[in-house]
Amino acid sequence: MEIKGRRARWSSEDSLRELGELVRSAGGKLAGSTTQRLPNPTQAYLGKGKLEELKAEAIEGIFDTVVCDDELSPSQQRNLETALGGDVKVIDRTALILDVFAQRAQTREGRLQVELAQHEYLLPRLAGQWSHLERLEGAIGTRGPGETQIETDRRLVRGRVLKIRKSLEDVRRHRGRYRAKRGDQGIPVASLVGYTNAGKSTLLNRLTSAGVAAEDKLFSTLDPVTRRVRLPSGRELLVTDTVGFIQKLPPQVVAAFRATLEEVEDSSIILHVADITHPNAGAQADVVEEVMATLDLADKPRILVLNKADLLEDDTEAWVEEFSRRDGWPRAALVSALTGSGLGGLLAEIDAVLSETPAGAAVG
Repeated sequence: MEIKGRRARWSSEDSLRELGELVRSAGGKLAGSTTQRLPNPTQAYLGKGKLEELKAEAIEGIFDTVVCDDELSPSQQRNLETALGGDVKVIDRTALILDVFAQRAQTREGRLQVELAQHEYLLPRLAGQWSHLERLEGAIGTRGPGETQIETDRRLVRGRVLKIRKSLEDVRRHRGRYRAKRGDQGIPVASLVGYTNAGKSTLLNRLTSAGVAAEDKLFSTLDPVTRRVRLPSGRELLVTDTVGFIQKLPPQVVAAFRATLEEVEDSSIILHVADITHPNAGAQADVVEEVMATLDLADKPRILVLNKADLLEDDTEAWVEEFSRRDGWPRAALVSALTGSGLGGLLAEIDAVLSETPAGAAVG
């Protein structure tokens, strides 16, 4: 959806291309894509002409699911499903991301975080599940069942949300004790952050032989992993991989992963991994930095790790330098997590940053 007069960081084509990658990551098959430019989204998200076009294709069996590239309101989702004939499933970008998260989470903590985000997403949409009963309210023999069922569902979901939050609070306390113990040992921590599929897990594997699953898919890993690495100075460093970010990631999803992202808060240095070969590398880096700012981490010492150098052409290193200067990064390292090139320089940069900071200077 293109909104007239609104300046977008991403073109609609690039955003839809990424949405298609999310569909494939979720195990779906992409039948096609379309976009529409409107002054504002309608009550059914799309305009009348586009709705008729899609309804005709749905009748022909070209697709059975529509994925919208924005977060839909509950009423927009219901209206869009109705406009398409009622047999087409409609989901939005947030629901798709949560579906991918649910497939990728392996640990109990990861599954709890995903379930919390799913329930909070579901809660305002419960009314639509019982709209057919609400329409009958007041008729003989049907008085009030829709409202009763909605309230029952809401009560169940809210109860589950409270239980999940309590469990995650236990996780946060456990992580806090672990971080305190780590702090007593005087070992600095580097957190890997970055846009999804930038190569964070591959970098962690190359630095530490962590054995973390790394695939060419969005959100191939969700659960944090921490491993040790020895720097050129001889000091030890703990490196933690974290969940990747993506554009249009709703605040409630970020909040659900707060227990994981607290690892970043206590880190001595942030390694922001960026896929230097991606056409939207600069915009992706901006998305990550904006999330870091919402977590009050903008002033944390960091290094921009420009990954996938093995895929660059010989004449692009000047562009790499320009990318680093344009985004105002005081330090950057060009590496290939796949081949290992440039990692020596990255470790030296980490050593230098730690030596310049109070936290780093205190480590022997």
